[in-house]
Amino acid sequence: MRFFNTTGPVRPQKHYSIPPLARIDLEDVLDLVRSERYFVLHAPRQTGKTSTLLALRDLLNSGSEGDFRCVYANVEAGQAAREDLEQAMRAILDEIASRARSTLGDAFLEGMWPVALERSGPVGALRHALTRWAEDDSRPLVLLIDEIDALVGDTLLSVLRQLRAGYDRRPEGFPQSVVLCGVRDVRDYRIHSNLEQTVVAGGSAFNVKARSLRLGDFSRGDVSDLLAQHTRETGQEFSPQAVETIWMRTRGQPWLVNALADETCFRRESGRDRSRAIDADDVRDAEEVLIARRETHLDQLADKLREDRVRRVVEPLLSGGDERTFSARDLEYVRDLGLVASDDPLRIANPVYAEVVPRELTCAAQAGLVEDTAWYVDVGGGLDLVKLLSAFQAFFREHSEHWMARFDYREAGPQLLLQAFLQRIVNGGGRIEREYGLGRRRTDLLVVWPQGAHARRFVIECKILHRSLERTIGDGLEQTVGYMDRCGAEAGHLVIFDRDEGKSWEEKLFRRVESAGGAEVHVWGM
Repeated sequence: MRFFNTTGPVRPQKHYSIPPLARIDLEDVLDLVRSERYFVLHAPRQTGKTSTLLALRDLLNSGSEGDFRCVYANVEAGQAAREDLEQAMRAILDEIASRARSTLGDAFLEGMWPVALERSGPVGALRHALTRWAEDDSRPLVLLIDEIDALVGDTLLSVLRQLRAGYDRRPEGFPQSVVLCGVRDVRDYRIHSNLEQTVVAGGSAFNVKARSLRLGDFSRGDVSDLLAQHTRETGQEFSPQAVETIWMRTRGQPWLVNALADETCFRRESGRDRSRAIDADDVRDAEEVLIARRETHLDQLADKLREDRVRRVVEPLLSGGDERTFSARDLEYVRDLGLVASDDPLRIANPVYAEVVPRELTCAAQAGLVEDTAWYVDVGGGLDLVKLLSAFQAFFREHSEHWMARFDYREAGPQLLLQAFLQRIVNGGGRIEREYGLGRRRTDLLVVWPQGAHARRFVIECKILHRSLERTIGDGLEQTVGYMDRCGAEAGHLVIFDRDEGKSWEEKLFRRVESAGGAEVHVWGM
């Protein structure tokens, strides 16, 4: 039986999978190889880069596209050596030699690379070894180098420069084509050289690059095809709503698609009953489990939030503000990480990541706000959101200054603190859905609370006071009612945060009920 893969390269005989080479413009890639070009393939982590390289290697070695000899090598082992250039080059050369022997039965490099290292030293051994290897066989050599951006400092700089130095010898005396694969495009590398005591641009160190290709996420059709493979092999169906939920929540991010499907079908006891169809609630429950479990993929992404260049991009998304302090390079970096979408408008890449970001940023606050859920649940098991927001208003007055100082993302502090306070709803069995983005001037929260056979839905709209209070409330009411209508919510709440430090709490705090568009909205001042 095959299964959904969440670790390592795809193996079609073991995993449900989308053919890796179907996800790229294969003819374009083959044209680059045939025309003796060096190029880059990059994409966020766990997107399918390695699977694509391995499939390309196998295709080129099959003979169907010409008489190539192609070797894939993962140079991540060189990272452990850091700035020890000789040790790093030993690890890299040994990896390439080992892969050549296991893939092609070619042992030439295994006996030759130590000689190259002794003769040319670490700054020339790779160039020397690749030259001798290419000359040893008349068939064109193609080298696929994975995890190139795992290398650091002078090690990375030396590899790039040695590949560039042999470029004019191709194809008889150097690899005909080289593919560098990593998270980022080589042009965006800023490499600190200890030997030269300067920062070198990756683009200048590897200026023989012809093209930069990015591997995209799954399409909606890919998601449907992947899930359908499970149905064909086991008979277990995904409801149309479940398929749509997986697509909408992941936007095709390959690891997320596979992880949600794996959790629903293989990890949960109810999902292992193949006579039972997977529904949308199963998918949302699985999402919560993945986030709460802090799966490695999500944890690594969340860890990046501490970096200043990530904060400069993400903070205005969370606050809904217009101010941009990030540079084009900051944005390119965060897009390469896969944290924000690769196209405009600027937004978090998918709703799962949009859920992870505020929860990660408020985890300390959440830990300090753990209380019994009973006080905000009424006798019928319903959610008393008025009581909950009233309690938050009192909490915000007493503790906001203390908590704001602890947040790295201070501009989004009020919204984050409210979300930390509301997170107990999730702990009590409910769910929060979040919408936010640059220039929105608001954060939309949808609270979903299960009660009996149905789920009750409440909207909370958060706004920062901008210009006059009445103008802010007027805009907010329109937005809240529109969001209520879109979500089918039974009640709406508009929270106005006043960041003016010169005002007293008596001026800032209020609560009133307004009517707009035929609906009542509770307005909270804080």
